[in-house]
Amino acid sequence: MDSELDDGMSSVPLSPRGESNLEGRPKPTTSDHKSLPSTSHSQIEELQIKCAAFVRHDLYGIMGRGDLPWTQKILLGIALITLFPLRLVLATLVVLQYYLICRACTLFLAPNREDEQEDYAHIGRWRRKIIFWFGRVLSRALLFVFGFYWIKETYRNPDIDRKFNLELEIHERSEEIERPGAIISNHVSHLDILYHMSSSFPCFVAKRSVGKLPLVGLISKCLGCIYVQREAKSSDFKGVSGMVNDRINESLRDKSAPMVMLFPEGTTTNGDYILPFKTGAFLSKAPVLPVILRYPYKRFSPAWDTISGRRHVILLLCQFVNNITVTRLPLYYPSHEEKEDPKLYAENVRRLMAREGDLKMSDIGLPEKRVYHAAIHGLFPQR
Repeated sequence: MDSELDDGMSSVPLSPRGESNLEGRPKPTTSDHKSLPSTSHSQIEELQIKCAAFVRHDLYGIMGRGDLPWTQKILLGIALITLFPLRLVLATLVVLQYYLICRACTLFLAPNREDEQEDYAHIGRWRRKIIFWFGRVLSRALLFVFGFYWIKETYRNPDIDRKFNLELEIHERSEEIERPGAIISNHVSHLDILYHMSSSFPCFVAKRSVGKLPLVGLISKCLGCIYVQREAKSSDFKGVSGMVNDRINESLRDKSAPMVMLFPEGTTTNGDYILPFKTGAFLSKAPVLPVILRYPYKRFSPAWDTISGRRHVILLLCQFVNNITVTRLPLYYPSHEEKEDPKLYAENVRRLMAREGDLKMSDIGLPEKRVYHAAIHGLFPQR
């Protein structure tokens, strides 16, 4: 679900220097990939400077295949024998339990079908409450199984911070004065989705194929995920922006409808940067709720970049303790100028999140990420 906004959201904001965004650059071609094995280490170093937002800096290094000290190899070996199988079994049981709950609540019910979408987010109230409550609880349980024993959540008021540099801890979640049009978050890892499920249980943007996956497919339909198909180019196809805008307006009209959660960067970073935002989340002119996620680490970074999904899961489950910090900003109400200019709205929210989350702003995007990933995979082929 992490990069489905990259091709669908139109009207990409300008960079802080007024340069056009780099999303429009051509993707690597087949011939490009054929020449990748000849990529030199010096070229990789140049790419790492240019693509700093996607470079891993943890102990495991590029692609999670760095040369570990022997002490860390011993710890990893112990974790592989003990911690990994235990967590894997527990995680499977949690997912299976929630799948069975979703299956029971949707038994004999037909999904809502509209605009090539299919979901169970509009079912009866008691069924929806069960799916909602268990979804939040079991998502948090799954994070606990993965080693996220504590989640530090803070509420930050930009006006107070500028004057007094104070940060207020949240111990009990307060109700929002007004429901946001969308929750906006930076994107670091697939774990971001689990956190947001445990926090507010919103709907996400996902590939259409996700809805057909075993277990996860039904869960995504109960979330009310917005399925996209990049290949669809028919004249009556709304596009991701149109579907997202419709879902945001629906959630504002109907409080029982799921809130929309978006990663407007369109792809993941290493957690230290924030990329240009797509404007799809800002077309409705409604206020948004910015949320900033960080994953402090000592050995393994939970960031999902330059590493295969299988290796990422193995190393994540072998880390004894994982950490996540969440900064929840106040509702951002767009000005008249921002309502008339979604690019300006998106860019101002990005700047706010960069400042309050101590994130570096980067002007690159998914095309540069693809080039960098292809280059390192050519230099360090999979074993």
